[in-house]
Amino acid sequence: MAIGAVAEPPVQRRGSDYAQLSRRISQAGLLERRPGWYVTRITLTLGAFLAGWVAVFLLGDSWWQLPLAALMAVATTQVAFLGHDAGHRQMFRRRGPSELVGLLAGNAAVGISYGWWVDKHNRHHANPNHEDEDPDVGAGALVWTPEQALETRGFGRWMAQRQAYFFFPMLLLEGLSLHVASIRAILGREPNGRYTTPMRHRAVEAALLVAHTVGYVALLLAVMSPVKALLFAVVHQALWGLYMGCAFAPNHKGMPMPTAEDELDFLRKQVLTSRNVRGSRLVDTTLGGLNYQIEHHLFPNMPRANLRRAQPIVRAYCVEQGIPYAETGLIESYRQALGHLHSVGRPLRG
Repeated sequence: MAIGAVAEPPVQRRGSDYAQLSRRISQAGLLERRPGWYVTRITLTLGAFLAGWVAVFLLGDSWWQLPLAALMAVATTQVAFLGHDAGHRQMFRRRGPSELVGLLAGNAAVGISYGWWVDKHNRHHANPNHEDEDPDVGAGALVWTPEQALETRGFGRWMAQRQAYFFFPMLLLEGLSLHVASIRAILGREPNGRYTTPMRHRAVEAALLVAHTVGYVALLLAVMSPVKALLFAVVHQALWGLYMGCAFAPNHKGMPMPTAEDELDFLRKQVLTSRNVRGSRLVDTTLGGLNYQIEHHLFPNMPRANLRRAQPIVRAYCVEQGIPYAETGLIESYRQALGHLHSVGRPLRG
């Protein structure tokens, strides 16, 4: 699979359930690109992001930098959402412009590897919530199934018993985790010398990550004391990780987890494992359109602005086909996700 765009849904036979839904979506014009919308979104998002760094420079050696760091965490996450859209080719049909936006938003602005994220996200979209295929639910700091919990030892087992209580505090380290994973993806090699993560522009990505890190550190140390610079970085990176985690947590956590024995077609594989979050356009903006997770997984290259319009069509079609369509409020989505994490550790607490 080519690296540079997140996987699109497979071609379905004409009479399949997904093909029928796809025709309805296509006839409604919802797969057409929205260049005007994205020009406005990119201008506003990058404008706010750059204005924030100008404010950091102008504010100087002040403790007011810490509240500004929190605002920069919001701006950084919104830029990351642009990288997500570029990876799915929601902005442009061609690979080149999509990769350019992805590299600038991911590597240069945010400091994470666009190529690593695309590879990881490809695998997630292909098999969402599949324990053996989806990297987002592989055993790690958190466990997602009772079987994973039973395999833990030592401190990992102690954490698995209480992971629901530590979930949100652990998200404060998510930003650091993304930076470390990006470096490992660029440098990591197999014993045979091959790189562990396929990447189209490895040298460019490495250079942009270095430029991001040097520029970030240099700017902070140039305008504030080392102590304030360190605290700014801690607040900024911690709240960015928390925001990112809170945006992605409602999407699949606590939803069914298919196994190799389950034979699901593309439509059911994507709908049954995903959860939508209800809300206004403010919720759409805050979550970067990821609150329409079902529609996004069915049509990953659909422009973000069209997801709201696609939802009634998809929901009605799921009712016709008798497919459960999960949709809840934001707080309830967190409750369900935490409930799942807590239930996974039950065998250990027993």
